[in-house]
Amino acid sequence: MNIAITDGLQLTPPSFAAGLAAWSREFGTPGSATWANQPNAAIVTADQDFGACLELNKVTDTTRIRFMGETPILPGTYLRISARIKAIAGARPSVRVAGWAGDGARNHVGGLVEAGAPVTLPGFGQVVEVSAIVGTGNRSGVDMIWGAKPIYGHFGIDLTGSNGGVIRIESIRIEDVTGAFLRQMMDIVDVRDFGAKGDGVTDDRAAFAAADSAANGRVMVVPAGVYRIGADLTITAPVRFTGTLTMPRAARLTLMGSFDYPTYAEAFGDETEALKRAIQALFGYTDHGELNLRGRRIELTEPLVMTEIAPGLSDFSSRRLICNGQIKLVDGPAWNTGVAQSQASYNPVRPTTLSEVANVANIEVGSLITGPGVGREVYVQAKNIGARTLTLSQPLYGGAGTRNYQFKRFRYMFDFLGMDECSRVNFSEIEFMGGGRASFLMLPANGQMFHIRDCYISGPGDRGITSVGRGCQDLLVDRCQFLSSEMSVKAQDRTSIAMNLNANDAKIRDNRFVRFGTFLVAAGSGHLISGNHWFQGDDTQAGKRVPGLVIAEKNCKMAITANYIDNNVIEWTNEYDAYPNFTNDEYSFGGLSITGNHFTVKQVLSDFAWISVRPYGTNQHIHGLTVSNNVFRVIGPKIQRVDKVDTTFADLNYSRMRNILFDGNTFNGVIDYVANPIQITHTQGTAQATWVVPLTTCLPFKAWAKNVDSILAVSMIQNAGTGRVTEMPWVRSEQGPARKNIHIEWSTPARGSITLRARMDEPG
Repeated sequence: MNIAITDGLQLTPPSFAAGLAAWSREFGTPGSATWANQPNAAIVTADQDFGACLELNKVTDTTRIRFMGETPILPGTYLRISARIKAIAGARPSVRVAGWAGDGARNHVGGLVEAGAPVTLPGFGQVVEVSAIVGTGNRSGVDMIWGAKPIYGHFGIDLTGSNGGVIRIESIRIEDVTGAFLRQMMDIVDVRDFGAKGDGVTDDRAAFAAADSAANGRVMVVPAGVYRIGADLTITAPVRFTGTLTMPRAARLTLMGSFDYPTYAEAFGDETEALKRAIQALFGYTDHGELNLRGRRIELTEPLVMTEIAPGLSDFSSRRLICNGQIKLVDGPAWNTGVAQSQASYNPVRPTTLSEVANVANIEVGSLITGPGVGREVYVQAKNIGARTLTLSQPLYGGAGTRNYQFKRFRYMFDFLGMDECSRVNFSEIEFMGGGRASFLMLPANGQMFHIRDCYISGPGDRGITSVGRGCQDLLVDRCQFLSSEMSVKAQDRTSIAMNLNANDAKIRDNRFVRFGTFLVAAGSGHLISGNHWFQGDDTQAGKRVPGLVIAEKNCKMAITANYIDNNVIEWTNEYDAYPNFTNDEYSFGGLSITGNHFTVKQVLSDFAWISVRPYGTNQHIHGLTVSNNVFRVIGPKIQRVDKVDTTFADLNYSRMRNILFDGNTFNGVIDYVANPIQITHTQGTAQATWVVPLTTCLPFKAWAKNVDSILAVSMIQNAGTGRVTEMPWVRSEQGPARKNIHIEWSTPARGSITLRARMDEPG
C-alpha cells in the first residue's frame, strides 16, 4: 500500500532550490513567516555531498524549518519524514523531525507528540540522516502517534541547542511507509515468512509452529503449495488455507483456532481425508468437544474406520459431538461387502464360541453369521487365528454340531469396531446417505451412551446401527428418520435391518423407520421403545407381513409405549438361547409391557397377527406380559386375532402361564376379541347339571381356560321346572380336549344366565 500511488497524492515537498517561500520559520501554518530573503539562509548550488541544498546559520534557540503545504494524515497510513544534514562550522546543534497537527477546522490538535528523537550532529562534514514516523495507530516503530483527530500536518525539522553554528540540509522527504506495517494491519501471518517451502518434500512443520507462535491472535495463512508436515501439529491461531497439507497417517493436525470441517477440507483438499483428519483431532483430547460440519455435504469415498483414522486410539470415554451436515457415499470398491464361507463346530457348553473354523484368517471381525441354528443378527466379535476360533455376539440355538456358515462384513460410514472401548459419541443433525451400499454405524465392542439425534439415515445398504457386543449399552436414538433402500421390495424379500441391540437400557424414541426388512432386533433388557413409527408394508394385495420388532430376550424388561406399529409383527423369541428348552433354573418369557400403541395393517391374509411369541424350545411359557390400552385397526379384509404362538420349533407350556394382563384394548376389523382376564356372559337355555362355557378363542394365544375369578348370576337360576336354584355352583377349569372350556357344576339341572370372569394364567 502506498497512498502516493493509490490516491495520487504528492507527499515529498519541493526542494529548497525551488524557493524558500514554501518553508516556514514557524509552524508552517498559513501566514507564518518564511525563510525567503532571510540573511542567515542561502541556497548552495554545488555541495559535494548534497548538490543544491540549504545553508543555514542557527541564531535562535529553536530554529524551525516547516513545509507550508498540508500533508494529509489518512486513517491506517504511516508517513516517514526524513532529512540529510551536516555541520559546516561553529557550534554543532541537535536535529529532530517535527510537525504540527491540524484538524478539519484548521485548528491545532494539542496533546500529541509532535517531534521525533533529537540527534546531535557529529564532526564537521559528516552526513547524518534524521527521521521519524507519524501515523494514526499505536504501533511499534511509530514516533508520533496522532490518532484519528488530525487530518493533516506541517512537517519539517527543528534545530535545537547551541547557536552560531552553520549547517547544510540536503532536502526534506515525506514518504508513505504503510507497507512496513501492512502485516500487522492486515492481521495475518504467512507461513512462508517463517521458512515454509510448500514443495511437498521439505518438512514444513517447524515453520508452521513458528508462524503459529508469532501469530499472537492474528490469522495464519497458508499460500498455494503442498506442505509436508512430518509429525503431530497443533495450530492455536485461526488459519486460512489456500495450499494443502500432506501428513503421515499417525500424525494429528489439531486446528485449535479453526476447528470445523470446512477448514480441514481446505487443509487437505480431499473431503474424505479431511473428515478423517478432523475426527482424528476430535478424539485427540483437544479443547474441542464438537466437530461442526457447517452444513457441508461431504462425499465419502471409503468407510471411516476409527482404528485406522487414529492409530493407537483404543479407549475413549469423553463426550464428542459430530453435527450439522450431510455425508454422502461415493460408490466404489471400498464399499463392497466382505464375504467368506467356512465350516465350524459349535458346542453349547461354550455358547459364544465357534471352534475348528476353516479359513479363520479370511473371516473379518464384525461379520454377520448366517447358517443352520443361527439366530438373527449374530456377529463375529473377535477371532483367534492360532486357535481357529471365533467369538460370537450371541449364542446359537441349533445345538452341538459341525455346520457350514456364511460370513458377511458390511461396510459402515462410521466403524468403531476394533477399539477396546468407546463411549459418549454423539451425532446430531446429519443426513447419512448410504446410496444402497453403505451402512451407517458400527458400534464398538464395548462402550455406552452413543447418542444419535435429529438425523436422517437414508438408503443404508444393509444396516443402520449395528452392535456386535456391549457398545450399545444405554444407546440413545431420538427423533431420527431411517429410510430404507428397499422401498419397492416386497416386505418378505427385504433383508435390511435398521438396528440391533445386545446390551441393556437403550432408549429408542420418536423416530420413523420406513420399509426395512426389520426395524429392530433387540437382545438385552431395560429398553424403552417410545413414540416411534415403524412401517413395513408394501403395495401388494393380501401381502405377507413380517416381524418389525424382534425381541430376542426372554426376560426382556422392556416397555413398548405410544408407538405407531404399521404393517408388521412384534415377535418375541429365545433364538439366542444355547439351550432353548426351558429348565427350572432360568426365566422364561416375561417382563414385557405393550401399552398405548396404535397397530395398523392393510390388505393382509386373515391369519396375520401383530403379536407373536416364537419359542425355540419346549416348555417355555409366559410369566409377565402386559398388553393394554392399544388400538388395533385392520384396513381391508378382517383378520382373525391380534396374537398368536408361532409353533415352528415348539409350542408354549400353557400350564405355567402367569401374571398376564391383556386388557383395555380396542379392536377394529378383528374377529376374535381377546382379553385376560376375560369377562363373558353365558346363557343356558335348557336345564343341565353341567354348563359348558367355551373359551376357545377369547383368551390370549388360545391358551387354556385355567382359572375363574368370579361368577355372577344375571338372571334367575331355575331348575328343570320353575323353581329357583339358590346354591353356589362349583367350577372345573381346563376342560375339554383342548382344555379351553370351563364347566359350571350344579347339584341339580339348572338353566339361566351368568357372567363369568375367567383367565388363562395364575394371577401372581
